[in-house]
Amino acid sequence: MIKVKDLTKRYARTVAVDQISFQVEKGQIVGFLGPNGAGKTTTMRILTCFLPPSAGTASVAGFDVLEQPLEVKKRIGYLPETPPIYPEMETLGYLRFVGKLKGLSGADLEKRVDYVCERCAIADVKTKLLGKLSKGYRQRVGLAQAIIHNPDVLILDEPTAGLDPKQINETRDLIKDLAGEHTIILSTHILPEVEQTCEQVIIINKGKLVATDSVRNLRARARGAESVLIEIAGRTGPLDIPVVQHKLQQVAGVSRALCKQQSDSQAVFEVESEKGRLVRGDLARAVVQAGWDLNELRPAAMTLEEIFLQLTGTEAPAEEEKVLVEESHS
Repeated sequence: MIKVKDLTKRYARTVAVDQISFQVEKGQIVGFLGPNGAGKTTTMRILTCFLPPSAGTASVAGFDVLEQPLEVKKRIGYLPETPPIYPEMETLGYLRFVGKLKGLSGADLEKRVDYVCERCAIADVKTKLLGKLSKGYRQRVGLAQAIIHNPDVLILDEPTAGLDPKQINETRDLIKDLAGEHTIILSTHILPEVEQTCEQVIIINKGKLVATDSVRNLRARARGAESVLIEIAGRTGPLDIPVVQHKLQQVAGVSRALCKQQSDSQAVFEVESEKGRLVRGDLARAVVQAGWDLNELRPAAMTLEEIFLQLTGTEAPAEEEKVLVEESHS
């Protein structure tokens, strides 16, 4: 559905996007990640035909963004971080206006307006001025205008920015419901949002593609060495945490053991091995031989935040932080 090959965008001496290539299949939800200034917004603007590429190619639904921009625009729904609404218009009038701009008319227009009002849960604010709506409702109206012409592809830039937790969950559920009907590229700085919503992740850094894969596969690739969580309980009394930690770190192949959680009688440790070493069997034997109970031993899942840090070498953006890309300086 979306094919990008060797895509490059230059601004004078700065290369904002540097020969990136990726592909998004029909019906997928893809998270588009990168630190501030990585080139995310530049890439999205190229895909929406707002900016021309300096080199390389990009196509949407089989149409080239440079050679057939009007065909591409017909097949794209775009929601920028700030929804493109007119405060003085009523919701219904605004959606009819956008629908006409997208080529809808007559009964088809009214049918689609009714559909998006129902789908985005904005039917109860049809007659209200957009300027009077809450942030959550404005975001829903923004989604409604993006899907009113039933596009093949949705490009969403920070769709939950500024929403409260309830609104965030509602917006995430709506985006997941739209998958299958639409191919979705979701740009966000909230890493848990990607884990909960997206099937595939594309990470770029300093204009270059550093990873494109499922979250599960990225965890496997990034981890390299084995990391396990081990829950240990004392048989006769409280655990001496430093003693247990020292014992675990003495196991051959273990590089580090950290206590993640503890109570009077039990504790959970995260144990990392040296690269290429499998230590689960030796860990289990060491615990039992020391006279402790082994309650659980399982692989430790690497978070997307840890993967992001490892692949980009930057600080992971905080949820409260607003990540904006100034394209003229990207």
